[in-house]
Order: sequence, then structure tokens, then C-alpha cells
Amino acid sequence: MHAASPSCRLDVAGESIDLLPERALWWSAGETLFVADLHLGKAASFRALGQPVPHGTTGQNLGRLDDLIERHRPRQLIVLGDFLHDAQARTPQLLASLESWRERHAGLRCTLVRGNHDSRAGDPPTSLSFEVVDEPHLAGPFAACHHPRTHATHFVLAGHLHPVCRLQGAGRDSLRMPCFVREERRLILPAFGEFTGGWHMDAAPGRHLYGIGGGIVWPLPT
Repeated sequence: MHAASPSCRLDVAGESIDLLPERALWWSAGETLFVADLHLGKAASFRALGQPVPHGTTGQNLGRLDDLIERHRPRQLIVLGDFLHDAQARTPQLLASLESWRERHAGLRCTLVRGNHDSRAGDPPTSLSFEVVDEPHLAGPFAACHHPRTHATHFVLAGHLHPVCRLQGAGRDSLRMPCFVREERRLILPAFGEFTGGWHMDAAPGRHLYGIGGGIVWPLPT
């Protein structure tokens, strides 16, 4: 008996895509990995304001990206907006970590679709060799966007909302978890970043939620 796959495969726009428990999306035919809302440097920005928030979130985020790249061997990485959190996030330590990460993946084509936080943080340093574009960025049958929107001809992949959902148990018992959200002509990715918060998504007609927990992605009852 084979163990169930931790990812969840969907067929959209004539293509198979895998929703990954690492809060990323893998399009195997296009050899492309999609992630959204890393918000790198957010913890450092909060610490600069005197907030006692954890250290090490940038290293965790980049380490998870390392693991995904090692496993899937993508030709391209597309970031669906909010790569850096803000201008205060551009600390020497964070930029050095990014330089080291990019050196490990020098052959990987990286594209950033600008989000609302990218307009404040500024584009990544040119030394990181990111192609930086505005939404929508067309990739095969997909329109890579930051903001959830519709497109006349392409299926939208987006971020921005940091979607989470809640499972309700007996009594007052409940569990909150990140999720993917599929609607008729778009799919919203959860935030990849470790320190991002989330926007609660309720069930609605035509909306399908895919919860992430215990290293598995699975469809929730509609």
C-alpha cells in the first residue's frame, strides 16, 4: 500500500498543478515553482519598532525555499509579490543572506511580480538577478499576479490575502490553518513567509479551500 501524497493535485487551465504543504505551488510541465508573500525582513522591521518578535525567520524562509528547489529542480521561481517587507527590512544581514541564497541557485531564473509591499521596499538588489515585472505576468496558461483578480484569457495565480481557514470541532474546539483558495478563474496561495499573519476565508459558493496541516494539503468540505 502506497502512502498518500502530502501534496494535492489539481487540474486547472488544462494543466496539472500541485499544492504543496510548504505553502508553495509546483507546475511540473512548466518546471516552475510559485510562492507568494515572503515578507522577508518583516521581523527585523518590527524589532526596529521595539517589538519583541522572533529572530531567524529569514533563515527559515530561505531554508524552506532551498528544500523545495532541491526536491523539484525548477527551471524558474516566480514570486507572487511582497518579496521584501519594507525599506527598513533591507538590513546588511538580510541582504547578505539573500546574496548567499542566490549564489546557491545561480542557474535558477527568478521573477518577482511586484506587490503592494514591494512598492515600499523597492526592487531586490540587481546583484540578485531577479526579473521584476508588474502584474499580470503571463506564464503559459497562467496570469501571475499579486492581487487576486480576474483575467480575460488566463487563469490567475495570486497571493496578497494570506488566506487561512478554521476547522470547527466539538464544543469550542477549533483549529486555524493556512490554506489555498480556488475560485472559478483563480487560485490564491497562502503566504510563504513564517511571520505574516492571515486573513480568514469563509466557505462560499464556487469557493474551494485546501487546508495545510501536519505536512499535508487536503480539500476541505464545501
